Amino acid sequence: MTFVSKLSPQSLWQHFDQLLTIPRGSKQEAAARAYVLDIAGGLGLVAVETDGGNILVRKPGTSGLESGPSVVLQAHLDMVQEKNSGTLHDFAVDPIRPVRDGSWLKAEGTTLGADNGIGVAAMLALMEDDELAHGPLEFLFTVDEETGLTGAKELPTDVLESRYLINLDSEEDGVITIGCAGGGDTRTHVLLECVDVIGGSGLQVVVSGLKGGHSGVDIHLQRGNAIRILSRALSVAAEVAELKIAHLAGGNARNAIPREARATIWCPDQASTVRCRDALVHEFEAIASEIRVPDPGLEIAIESVDAPVRTWSASSTATVLSLLISLPHGVMRMSDDLPGLVETSTNLSVVAEEEDIRLFVLLNSRSSVATALKALRRRIGAIAGAVGASVEQTDGYPAWQPDMDSSLLGIMRDTYTDQIGTAPTVGAMHAGLECGIIGEKYPDMDMVSFGPLIEFPHSPDERVRIDTVEPFFAVLCATLSRLGGL
Repeated sequence: MTFVSKLSPQSLWQHFDQLLTIPRGSKQEAAARAYVLDIAGGLGLVAVETDGGNILVRKPGTSGLESGPSVVLQAHLDMVQEKNSGTLHDFAVDPIRPVRDGSWLKAEGTTLGADNGIGVAAMLALMEDDELAHGPLEFLFTVDEETGLTGAKELPTDVLESRYLINLDSEEDGVITIGCAGGGDTRTHVLLECVDVIGGSGLQVVVSGLKGGHSGVDIHLQRGNAIRILSRALSVAAEVAELKIAHLAGGNARNAIPREARATIWCPDQASTVRCRDALVHEFEAIASEIRVPDPGLEIAIESVDAPVRTWSASSTATVLSLLISLPHGVMRMSDDLPGLVETSTNLSVVAEEEDIRLFVLLNSRSSVATALKALRRRIGAIAGAVGASVEQTDGYPAWQPDMDSSLLGIMRDTYTDQIGTAPTVGAMHAGLECGIIGEKYPDMDMVSFGPLIEFPHSPDERVRIDTVEPFFAVLCATLSRLGGL
């Protein structure tokens, strides 16, 4: 255990401290699931493993409140695993190393996993709490949220008994969330023609130092996208020098803004190499100036390496660069109904070479307007199709439409005001929440989402403000007590 377990409330932070030691990447939640089942079993609570690998734990109401309305608390077990270049960390075996920075808790060179570990820890603490008065509770721990909300999608339609749901995956202090964007991925593949080359020079080009962040929460901050930056610079260099790409990769997760990208390129002679390097330096300087305010840490490394013996053909090189500089990234439209809220966006997430000589390109698009999302994804597919790339688009997930008349919202808003002394803000978020999917499966479910302040999720800068966790937990407990007495 670390210093984290001594923070307040200890019942919550002790579980979060344990979660820091448990590998829980998306699709790798076995140890986290085992931890939840062990806690439930030790308490004598009924635990059900549902389709998709989710866990549902039921806790009866306390004395006198057994017949109160049932409430389901929901959070996801998995976390985005991102680390800084040069950080030696194996997420499969190494514990997250927490660091206190004033009022904030973060991790040493990696994501912290407060998204959604704080929510999970709160639920575990409530499972163990034998003093809080409450009605019947259900605790739904979902899996694989970060790579496609898989657990929620595979949740059966007849397993939940509650009519109220409190999602604990929001990240704004003092805000009760009642809506979120829908989204979907576009996966494209470009067949690569490869050729042998003789002689020439090699350059390795690396983009790093960017802030990255959550592709929903942080997309409006205009941070640099390493894939976009690298492809733009290479495209400019290709206009003045003969070059061919040998390797290209960038990004790690569909819902994280890419922080790093790299390429190995070949030039046929010294003159072309000099022109290429000069063009790259000039373009990178221009980009650095453009994003100096939102992303001042941009770093570029251009190093001479051994000339590759095999590269993509000139045609494949041109096709890929044309595709990457044409694909959209960032905010497409702001909401007309809720000032400051992003309506529609897309994230150019991942570029990677595959064994069958194809280049894989992944985009994650979001919108609170279904028709706008469909139009954006159609545009992306058209751009990819124009250069001969194959296109696969998933079914995606629905938006969660706000309901200002929600009775649960009214109860939580009153409880928050009583506990904190000020009224909470009510709003929607551009990030995707599992509420949209669960609401489709349980159309009569009354839902809200809230949580403590978590900044820069999905990046190694992720941090949670420590002094927002205790009031978050207090409001949650008070809300459950009030609901139990209805």
